[in-house]
Amino acid sequence: MPRSDVFDAPDGSDRKALLDHTLRRRILTMELAPGAVLDEIALSEEFGLSRPPVRETMRQLAGEGFIELEQNRAARVTSMSYQTLRDFFLAAPMIYTATTRLAALNRTAREIEDLKQIQDRFRAAVHEGNVEARVFLNNKFHLFIGEMAHNVYLIPSLRRLLIDHARIGRTFYQEHNEPRQQANLETAVEQHDAIVAAIEKRDVAAAEDLIRAHWELSRRNMAMYATPEGLDVPLGA
Repeated sequence: MPRSDVFDAPDGSDRKALLDHTLRRRILTMELAPGAVLDEIALSEEFGLSRPPVRETMRQLAGEGFIELEQNRAARVTSMSYQTLRDFFLAAPMIYTATTRLAALNRTAREIEDLKQIQDRFRAAVHEGNVEARVFLNNKFHLFIGEMAHNVYLIPSLRRLLIDHARIGRTFYQEHNEPRQQANLETAVEQHDAIVAAIEKRDVAAAEDLIRAHWELSRRNMAMYATPEGLDVPLGA
């Protein structure tokens, strides 16, 4: 059975690639919180790199939306705000639908096999209860669908969207194994499987319907944890 805890980490001999991979993982899984300062010197020492390759990596991540760079200020993890959340919930269904539709039209046989491998590892993460791997692999699943769309205009928006999707989900999803959450995760696994099958068949209509249902499941889960039901306590108690 596939294991989920590898995270596709690069060989340790490529220290710059390892830095890039580690920063992405730490940001997506909220190990580095929104707005957290990135210490260039500390990263240089941790990964055994001089400061120029660290700065180059930060510029690349800034271009994708992971990091904010401002003149005369330390690099920071991209912040989240009320406006960010509002924009996210408005844009997400449009971007996910567009990329999934185009993936069904443009996918290659090799890409389908690669997507199935990512999905196998996502399923393993859910069954193992590996929260960080689940967040990371869900991001990878939807990003790869975006790459299968082969559209240069959509992929930058999808990349930015997925950063905050991972962080919002990591913030609101509870880590304990309550029955309702586990049932939702199993539904997400089944939806991923169905999305893969629809894309493989080039069934555009089914792919669109499935990704809308998948988004609604995710949106409902995030809303549930952002606005939980009140406690059943008598007034004046």
